Amino acid sequence: MNQLIQERLRTRGPLLLIPDAVLLPEGVVELYAVVVSAGSFEAVGPTEELERAYPHLQALRLPGHLLMPGFVDSHHHLTQSFGAALAFGEPSEIFRRVWVPLEGALDEESAYVAAKLAALESLRGGFTTVTDAGTRADVDTDVVACAARDAGIRCVLGLVCDDAHEGADSAAVLERAEKHLAAYSDDPLIHPSLAISIPEAATNATLHATGRLATEARAVVQMHVNEHLAAVERSLLRHGLRPLEHLHSVDALGPHLLAAHATLLSPREVSLLADTGTAVSYNPVASAWKGNAVAPATALAERGVRFGIGSDGTRGDGFRLVDAAEFAQRLTYGLATGDSSCGAGHTWLEHATTGGADAVGLGGHTGAVGVGMAADFLLVDVSTPELALSWDLPWELVRRGNRDQISAVFVAGRLRLWHGRPVDWDGPALVRRAAALARTAVARAPITRAHPTSTAARAAATARPPAARTTTAHPRTQAGGIPAQNAPARNRSTAQ
Repeated sequence: MNQLIQERLRTRGPLLLIPDAVLLPEGVVELYAVVVSAGSFEAVGPTEELERAYPHLQALRLPGHLLMPGFVDSHHHLTQSFGAALAFGEPSEIFRRVWVPLEGALDEESAYVAAKLAALESLRGGFTTVTDAGTRADVDTDVVACAARDAGIRCVLGLVCDDAHEGADSAAVLERAEKHLAAYSDDPLIHPSLAISIPEAATNATLHATGRLATEARAVVQMHVNEHLAAVERSLLRHGLRPLEHLHSVDALGPHLLAAHATLLSPREVSLLADTGTAVSYNPVASAWKGNAVAPATALAERGVRFGIGSDGTRGDGFRLVDAAEFAQRLTYGLATGDSSCGAGHTWLEHATTGGADAVGLGGHTGAVGVGMAADFLLVDVSTPELALSWDLPWELVRRGNRDQISAVFVAGRLRLWHGRPVDWDGPALVRRAAALARTAVARAPITRAHPTSTAARAAATARPPAARTTTAHPRTQAGGIPAQNAPARNRSTAQ
């Protein structure tokens, strides 16, 4: 699409858009058009009908393009973007060794830039909504809200409500929670939610009370649940119950709860999710990078468990995420059972859009192309070699779609990105500023990694005689927490 089309797409008035095809909840349809007005889809229907109904609008034809809902990232940590590359191949419970130290090293400027950088990556990957599980940085949550708003992305914004640590004031925690839920009631892009790191991080009373507050506010409580084996075992030793079972015992499950990861589920816990209407964020790339297991998402879909698909900050690419969602199910469950379909493609598109919106508390508001829904959508070039010879477009979007095919990203009816670049702010300048701030933050944070960088690991392997290459010793860890050979040369004098 050319510059003239971009200028017309930037028009703030109503738009009559005629792509080659539209992805509706029931599937891909051709000869359809949409009218976008005041941030929403005013009309969706056959092209001829809309052209007759809106003769005053100059139709904008978009040849070679599919109009589809934007992806919904059901689990993210926006202020962790400076350390995304530190998560590769690390053992479980990485939050203790990487994320808590890194976020603790952020000041207000670096937290804002980190969050806006994550939002930019998400927009480039076709996400129009991100669900932030709350920052541990010592800054006001509104810093993250401002970053998301300035980037132009929709954000379900969590406030951490942990109160099980020494010195915590539970009454003050709940008072802050109430204020947070009320603070963004009129914001067009920011949707407040509450967050608890893991079940053991909050008292039983607060686990229950946050659920009540969220239900009253029609919001969600985000919580990492049944993600790591160590956490499951701690819960069994402390309560005699697995984490989800414990949450059920204190009446903390329900439609208000968004359980992130849920990778280690017993059959009883799957039933608890289905029976209580609790939602799950299935995070397949996070499982591969730093987890113990892969959530049984095909089984959850069969049981009617509500779930979205989340990146957990690993990489902000919607097409690669849905591909990973299907691929992880095939490797962990499909191959062993002879299930060659594993959701047939449409399952993962639906849970990354409509199902994701439902899971994060925005069902009926975004996640689909329909009358009255927020106009959060993508224009995807389907004339590329990967997609032009299409026999099953939904499945091909999952298997062969990629970020480079996204021509335009709209959020709340406004063009936000054009061929990967923001249209009303300087993306490259933000990236340059983030690179400078990240070096300082990572050098300052007491991060501990178990593995060296790939370059250092290769050098170590090459240096060993062949007979000694069957085992690898852990590298010495420097004072800054990162193994000495991991630190970039420019940082070593600062980190040591």
